[in-house]
Amino acid sequence: MKEPSEPTVEDLPEHVRRNRQLWDARHSEWYGAKAREQWAAEPHWGLWRIPQRDLPVLPDDLAGKDLIELGCGTAYVSAWAAWAGARPVGVDNSERQLATARAMQREFGCEFPLIHGNAEKVDLPDASFDVAISEHGAIGWCDPYLWIPEAARLLRPGGELVFVRNSTLLTLCVPDEGPAGPTLLRPQFGLCRLEDESEGADGASGGGGGVNFHLAHGPMVRLLRESGFVLEDLIEVQAPENATTDYDYVDHEWARKWPSAEVWKARRVGT
Repeated sequence: MKEPSEPTVEDLPEHVRRNRQLWDARHSEWYGAKAREQWAAEPHWGLWRIPQRDLPVLPDDLAGKDLIELGCGTAYVSAWAAWAGARPVGVDNSERQLATARAMQREFGCEFPLIHGNAEKVDLPDASFDVAISEHGAIGWCDPYLWIPEAARLLRPGGELVFVRNSTLLTLCVPDEGPAGPTLLRPQFGLCRLEDESEGADGASGGGGGVNFHLAHGPMVRLLRESGFVLEDLIEVQAPENATTDYDYVDHEWARKWPSAEVWKARRVGT
């Protein structure tokens, strides 16, 4: 696989520049400690840390498959895939996140390519991968009308796209600061680009100057179909009993009543 060339900062779209600045600034010792914890753990998902056996996100058989993680952060998902037999490549917009990922690779003895770049435009050949995955990465921080067609380009026919994101209901109910409540705070029609000016945790509660993206179910299904995918599953995630989280934009009581996250699974059609 050739070494990709990275565009200059000036060549990047405005929201990509802002999100790069945000995540390079946001990355801290807390994220480093979380990275080590995630790398050492069995696969689990989202803010409630639901085990893979209870919330099957990774495909069952990854042995020998080429996998790309779009918005990999500290690359623990790619590491889990590597230990399951896949050949992962991680792409992330933040060099500081990738620096921690490289440190974890050395510490855990698990090497795979890491690319500093924009998941909306990846400098890799067409049809290079069998699986594309994003856990609160590209799905929350990249323009869906750019990164989903790009994932389709990168996947071979029959390849799988899997992403984990905040639920549409959570996105509609979470305020700029504090946890989600039972009141709708923003319209669903026209939902796509969300400007974050506060200093909240993770994508839903504020990005400190970053830009989040979220499409409601109808537009997302149409975009997947137009990009060459067939939707195979949509899992609305309920918080398990007695689960806890380190994040502050949704509490356990809310997440027992309404879905706080969604897992989408789609397959690339074509020959």
